[in-house]
Amino acid sequence: MPRFSEIDAGMLAEVGGKAAHLGELTRAGLPVPPGWALTTEAYRRVAEAAGLAEVIAGGGGATGLAGAARTRLLETPVPAEVAGAVVAAYEELGGGPVAVRSSATAEDLPFASFAGQQDTYLNVVGADAVLDAVRRCWASLWTDRAVAYREANGIDHAGVRIAVVVQVMVDARVAGVMFTANPLTGRRHEAVIDASPGLGEAVVSGAVNPDRFVVDTATGRVLDRHEGDKRLAVRAVPGGGTRREEHVPAGLCLTDAQARDLAGLGARVERHYGAPQDIEWAIDDAGRLWLTQARPVTTLFPLPETTREGLRVYFSVNVAQGVMRPLTPMGLAAIRLTAAGAARLFGYGPAVPGDGPAFMAESGGRLWLDLTTALRSRAGRMILPRMLRLGEARAAVVVDRLMTDPRLSVIHTTRRPVVRAAARFARRIHLPARVLRALAGPRGSHAYVRGLGERIDRRLRVPAGATPAQRLDHAERVLAGTFPLVVSVMPFVITGYGLFALAARLSGVPLGEMQDVLRSLPANPTTEMDLELWALAGRIEPEPFRELPVHELARRYRDGALPPKAQREIAGFLGRYGHRGVAEIDLGLPRWSEDPAHILGVLANYLRTGVADGPAPDELFDRGAADAEAAVAAVVARARRGGRLRGAVTRFALRRTRAYGGLREMPKFLLVQTLAGVRRSMLAVGEHLAAAGVLADPDDVFFLTFAEARAALPGCDPGRDGYGTGGEPGGDLRELVAGRRAAYEREARRRHVPRVMLSDGTEPEAQAAATAEPGSLRGSAASAGTVTGPARVVLDPVGAHLEPGEILVCPSTDPGWTPLFLTAGGLVMEMGGAMSHGAVVAREYGIPAVVGVADATRRITTGARITVDGAAGTVTLQEA
Repeated sequence: MPRFSEIDAGMLAEVGGKAAHLGELTRAGLPVPPGWALTTEAYRRVAEAAGLAEVIAGGGGATGLAGAARTRLLETPVPAEVAGAVVAAYEELGGGPVAVRSSATAEDLPFASFAGQQDTYLNVVGADAVLDAVRRCWASLWTDRAVAYREANGIDHAGVRIAVVVQVMVDARVAGVMFTANPLTGRRHEAVIDASPGLGEAVVSGAVNPDRFVVDTATGRVLDRHEGDKRLAVRAVPGGGTRREEHVPAGLCLTDAQARDLAGLGARVERHYGAPQDIEWAIDDAGRLWLTQARPVTTLFPLPETTREGLRVYFSVNVAQGVMRPLTPMGLAAIRLTAAGAARLFGYGPAVPGDGPAFMAESGGRLWLDLTTALRSRAGRMILPRMLRLGEARAAVVVDRLMTDPRLSVIHTTRRPVVRAAARFARRIHLPARVLRALAGPRGSHAYVRGLGERIDRRLRVPAGATPAQRLDHAERVLAGTFPLVVSVMPFVITGYGLFALAARLSGVPLGEMQDVLRSLPANPTTEMDLELWALAGRIEPEPFRELPVHELARRYRDGALPPKAQREIAGFLGRYGHRGVAEIDLGLPRWSEDPAHILGVLANYLRTGVADGPAPDELFDRGAADAEAAVAAVVARARRGGRLRGAVTRFALRRTRAYGGLREMPKFLLVQTLAGVRRSMLAVGEHLAAAGVLADPDDVFFLTFAEARAALPGCDPGRDGYGTGGEPGGDLRELVAGRRAAYEREARRRHVPRVMLSDGTEPEAQAAATAEPGSLRGSAASAGTVTGPARVVLDPVGAHLEPGEILVCPSTDPGWTPLFLTAGGLVMEMGGAMSHGAVVAREYGIPAVVGVADATRRITTGARITVDGAAGTVTLQEA
């Protein structure tokens, strides 16, 4: 049974998380009450004697498993040699009052703290009482909450062990908890201290409203202090146990000096671990400060690494794209290469394309854009909020607030760099020539856009005999050169929407009242895909789709065993759209052509439910086109009041708007086509590496970067052609990939990703929640119309089922979501603006939609009746 002074962080499997931390703190010279750990070997012996392996194998659900395991452990005698060692170690501590705490091997980890999941016993006196507390600590590994928490975090029950910590009891005059980073705002270097008289149990258990102090750990300044009611205190009782004492004297239980001392101690602990900590502390009657526990704060989103000085502002690429999950390492690398090509168009390409542009950062497996330079420039303050209002309205509100922060004052006053960059971009995408082509007529413009798909297919072709190294070289060249090609569509889109604004000015009709002009736009690849899928459902044999589960449908499709027409028609659909998928910007995720289960599930949903009491989506689309023509006529009529020429120009402008507006989705469609082609080539590289024993599975290649994959190939230069940053040649990479997969899965369970984050950890939106009057949620108007119906909250479209008329409530959308729109009665999104993907597609289908609704998926529950007013931008909760 090692003493704390003999324990280090490498002994997690032997002593559990809590003891490992206490040993680390002791060895670092921090004030920890002395103690020792009863190792996991003792628990293993008892668990083996109790037959826990059979209980775990038997399952029985979380509650049944927990109850059976606890009973077995409590009924099994403690082995004599274990009991003797515990008694001897207790007497060596002095035989006085001790705290007995659980210390599990899956506890106080960087990704899951397990705070409060296992039991603690305070002021335990006497050897028999210590043995009883040890037994109960073992059993607490199997409480209902601990079992549920492990299952939620993907931790194997059979692999978890528990040690027990026994340490000298601090008879605290005041105690509590401290976070070395503010858990509400995310701000680092801002300690939040909760304190209450007596033992810390009152605070930890939530039995009191404690006094709260906020301290700037950099300066020691107390930023805030708030007195809690502290209606009771938990005190140690002579002879063992605790009691609750009511009528605690009023007044703050800590002085400012003590709060500063605590914050300073917390900063030392944080520096030792290199990450924010959740600390339990106590101050004894002599005024001495003690640390009784420390664990990492797992709820904070990790900060992007930066070498730039000063406060930085980061905007989430993932949130903007509706991809809340993390990206695979090769997916991140692919976006960096593509973004390097984009930056080069503006004259700011990085020296090493694989590094990505300087304004791109990474944390939590997600990508971030550093907006600081734009926010601190006069030109950026004009452009950035306007761009965000179109695509991410809630982020625009945050940026508006940040402009008032004195730390982000304007330091770049000249507009010349922006003008030069814009001129370079316009020249390199041939903007003037393509705008003239767009004005001349849609036929030539659309022919050019159709030709882009064929050009990309040619660029993606790799000789059948290409070596893995040649495939990697080709993939990096294609990705680095893709953006100039796909963005060449944008001059047509810019022309369309520029003429839309011109028509509004000429007619005097506000843009918000002209949204019907944008309904049912032609040439939108996403709506064409959705309507084709709906039409496909009407052409195929319905029986297997109505009767069989999705996994069986997928198996039959792969085996070519679906009814002939269904097999042929689905293959044709996937031939045109199989490069798409959910979270499709991630190169590392399968496409529909690889895993058609999502598409087959959508078809089954269409065939089982249809559209109740209303026209089919294709009829609605045609009706929307007719409504758009009527809207065009109404706007033109308004313009004619100013003269016939004004009316003619307005008609011309709106015709071009409708001709080109749908192309807004085309650049992403072409980019995803490129990613799908590169993915096929990388799978071939993965097969080679798996055959060589470097990887366990070909798909594991997506958990490497391009440079790492190249380094794993014999005789390859990791930094070839400047695309990668090099690295040591790899041997067996299976352990590396397994660790990255585990990290990816942990991050994928994260429910909240900040939209905007500052480099000090602050999440500005957490400081100002945007809500309307009680019972109403406010967002941004996205698609006009009002609908009342039951809500269906969907966090992942794969396997989602939406009854006709239900209102889809979701975090955000990409094209993988849009087949659900065909049966939705309305749409509510947490992210987005008037020109975001979901808003555009909702308008085209005539679905009332509100976007940018803060915490919609948490504040609205499935089945609740809600009213969506797409013109006012409100969502009203009617009943649960």
